[in-house]
This record gives sequence, C-alpha cells and structure tokens, in this order.
Amino acid sequence: MALKIEKKIVGYQVASEEEQQQVDVAPVEEKSNVIHMHESVERPEFLMGSTYKVKTPLSEHSLYITINDMILNEGTEHEMRRPFEVFINSKNMDQFQWIVALTRVISAVFRKGGDVTFLVEELKAVFDPKGGYFKKGGKFMPSLVAEIGEAIETHMKMIGMLASDELDERQKQLIAEKRAEYEAKNNQTTSEAKSDFPEGSQLCSKCNTVAVIMMDGCMTCLNCSDSKCG
Repeated sequence: MALKIEKKIVGYQVASEEEQQQVDVAPVEEKSNVIHMHESVERPEFLMGSTYKVKTPLSEHSLYITINDMILNEGTEHEMRRPFEVFINSKNMDQFQWIVALTRVISAVFRKGGDVTFLVEELKAVFDPKGGYFKKGGKFMPSLVAEIGEAIETHMKMIGMLASDELDERQKQLIAEKRAEYEAKNNQTTSEAKSDFPEGSQLCSKCNTVAVIMMDGCMTCLNCSDSKCG
C-alpha cells in the first residue's frame, strides 16, 4: 500500500529481519483457506457424477450426458459441489466430431473456475438452421446444442449453482384449477389431448412450451404461469 509523505524526513531506521518476517507472515495468516475451482486443482481418483438421457426426434439413438463433480472443502462449512468434466455418449456417430470438441471445451471452462453458469444461456441460444423440434410434452428445443445446455442447467440446479425456477404449491394448484376450468369449458380431457397441455395451446415465449391458453381474457402459460397481464 502506497503512503504519501507530506513532511520532511528527519531520520530513518532499517527494519530487522525478524520484524520483516512478522510483516510478511501477517497477511498470509489472514488469507482464507477456502479452496475454489481453478486450473491447478488436480483430478482425484473418484468423482461423483450424474447422467442425463436425451432423446430427440433427430436420431433413433439417445444421447447420454454425464457430468462429473468435484467436492471442494469437504467436511467444512464451505463445502461445495462444482462440475469438473462432461462426457456425451451415443450410438449415433453422425455428430461425434463436434460433440467431442464441445465436451472438451465445456470441461475446460468448468476447470477454469469462477462463474461458469453463463454456459447454459450460451448453449440454449444456439439455433439449428434446419429448424428445431418439440420435445415430449410440447416444449420447443431450437437445437441439439440447446438440449445439451438444458441438461447442464438441470444439473447446475441440482447441485445448487443455479436457483430452481420450479413453481411453488400455490402456483401449481392455481394452474391445475385453471386447466380444469379450461378443459371443462371446451369439453376436452387429458386423454384426448395430443400433448401434456390442452389442444390449441400456443408456444410460450418464456419457457418454449406449447402451453399458452386464453384464460380470463389473458394469455396464460400452464407450464410456467407466465401471463401477459402480469
């Protein structure tokens, strides 16, 4: 730390080696012992992980996305679980080259440390020029890369890196009541619907799910409760 000398120097004294050592050691003792993810952290023999199955209409074979995590500061109040590496396997070899490249880049970003949650939005923002597809349940997926991004998002929510956007019990009950009211009014049952949501639903711009219906004079999403009326 720089000090501005505003008075005339009239004398000085050289610090002894003992005094200098005390000055050097003091800041080190104040440093936190909390370990954060960085490139120098060595991979242990055992890592805990989760595997996510992704089935798309683009291929008859599923993708299996495995994300392995490292436990940092285990057994302390600062214990945290952070993603360390990702692997993607499938019988379909058509996309093998770029999938391997993508997993290596993502793994490198994970090991770099810091806030890696930006990866989710970057991957989910990738659109296939040939057009996306609808998942089971009516949710639109713009590309296979976006599907991988959603799997990573699910994992980050599971380990606490991202806040969960799951609806609370009150919201779920309200949506269930609104849905029952809509289906009764239109004489439609769940078994007759082509998806998990009423026939004629529109695509929600917030959650990309075909679940938006007109309720009480307002377009409302039955999946995420987003409403044009606020």
